[in-house]
Amino acid sequence: MATVIDTGLTTSALKGNFFSSLKAVNPIWRELATVVRSTGASESYRWLGTVPQMRQWGSGRLAKGLRSESYSVDNHKYEATIEVDRDELADDQLGQIVVRIRELARRAATHPDKLLATMLENGDQSGYTSYDGTTFFSSSHESGDSGTQSNDLTYDASDTSAITADEFADAYQQAVETLLSYKDDQGEPMNNELGRLVAVVPTALWYRAKQALTADMLGSSTNILSGEAQVIVFPRLTSSSKWYLCRTDVEVRPFIFQDREPLEFTALAEGSEESFKREKYLYGVRARYALAYGYWQYCVRTTFV
Repeated sequence: MATVIDTGLTTSALKGNFFSSLKAVNPIWRELATVVRSTGASESYRWLGTVPQMRQWGSGRLAKGLRSESYSVDNHKYEATIEVDRDELADDQLGQIVVRIRELARRAATHPDKLLATMLENGDQSGYTSYDGTTFFSSSHESGDSGTQSNDLTYDASDTSAITADEFADAYQQAVETLLSYKDDQGEPMNNELGRLVAVVPTALWYRAKQALTADMLGSSTNILSGEAQVIVFPRLTSSSKWYLCRTDVEVRPFIFQDREPLEFTALAEGSEESFKREKYLYGVRARYALAYGYWQYCVRTTFV
């Protein structure tokens, strides 16, 4: 009688490996996006910028409805699938298949990061529009009584290929002061104070940003900026001269993750028609979601020029 060797590579075991690996990943998008549960093929965000300021009671309540701006976001379906030969699965004693499943989990968890990087880098291009009808990064944002405002800043550097910590610190202060100047569609301050700030930087600015925002000393002086903002390096960013300051301690962050159907792991494996005809096992992940722009007033882009 043949001996059956249990390699632990059953579908249920691989599914367990997938989800345990998924939980261990800390994607960048979770730091910058508010999760909104979606119930349809798309969602309309007419509620952005609608909450009224307190007023004297006077003759009674004055209810304000949703604004006329309509910002609709369609959900999209995403998948990733790997094919494993039945013999490979039977012969796998070193866990190569498990490694591929864990990598599949990491890829799935960080896919929204790819979308986020595209939205950051193309935020001033046609088609990458904020709820107010202009591009997300723009010098002509205007809604209601806000006046014209900009979240697309520049900073004059001595050498854009060698930004110094002092220059990054100055650019950071400029970005913070700009965030504090924003007004909402009712002419009220959008940021009465700044809570949790996140500086998102490309790899070329990683150490300069850390030095400027986390070191106790900056040059020969005490660094008053130390610990004020978290610094996140985002390797997907391709421009070495652009970085982003985001406020994330708010109800609606600069980005919205529209969650329609969460990640699911499925398999065509033991006993399936695929395994019978081709002796191939298929393991895949599927989800429906979208990444959209939230409040542009919580994200400033600075370009070193």
